[in-house]
Amino acid sequence: MPTKEAMLAPMVRKLAMRAALDAQDHAAILALPFSQRTVDSSTYLVREGEQPSRCSFLVSGYAYRQKLTSEGARQIVSIQIPGDFIDLQNLFLGVSDHNLQTLTRATVVDIPVLALRDLVLSRPTIGRAMWIDALVDASIFREWIVNVGRRDARTRIAHILCEFTLRLKAAGLGEDSRFELPMTQEQLADAVGLTPVHVNRVLKTLSDEKLITREKRSICVKQWDTLRGVGDFSERYLHLRGGLFSDEEVFAGLPHG
Repeated sequence: MPTKEAMLAPMVRKLAMRAALDAQDHAAILALPFSQRTVDSSTYLVREGEQPSRCSFLVSGYAYRQKLTSEGARQIVSIQIPGDFIDLQNLFLGVSDHNLQTLTRATVVDIPVLALRDLVLSRPTIGRAMWIDALVDASIFREWIVNVGRRDARTRIAHILCEFTLRLKAAGLGEDSRFELPMTQEQLADAVGLTPVHVNRVLKTLSDEKLITREKRSICVKQWDTLRGVGDFSERYLHLRGGLFSDEEVFAGLPHG
């Protein structure tokens, strides 16, 4: 059974990448009350209309935010990966405005909203780190709006593959240019506003052009620079540089072709 410190250590690492935490900040995070749960895929972690009593941190597994129309059509608006807070916005909002479900089996740490709110208000550097993390989430949301609203099908999918490549690489997941895409084609279609058939056709085209290779849900980027161009992709919105990674670290290991 992991110790309390071991369960909260990923949260300390994540926040330390956003702001310069001191020893007291580390200790305050590790002193937070929390509960741990492991859930199966498709489990609701947050439901629209709920009054949140806890904020959650994704220790392992993947999740996605979604909105549903009155007719039941789904739009996936973000993917959350290990090391992500999954509902920081509910720290100060009275009601959840969207659903959040697991893509895979996942382990989450749940922290009472009141305890996390007290921490943010009493430790300003931690508050700054969480504020930055929420702002980066908002930056990704903006990019996804542009991706669905203004890019063609081939560009949309190339763009989201580029995003996953860098986000998973930054999180220490995958192997440089290879990563697991834990989404069905139907889920990917709901993230880019296409049909599953169209998604399959575009993925096949990118494979035929030797920009990527696919093996089940494993994606390997073979020509990063070309895929980046096809996807109209600039990593600026991910805010990986500066306090997180150097320019060399952002692209280390990627095949420049």
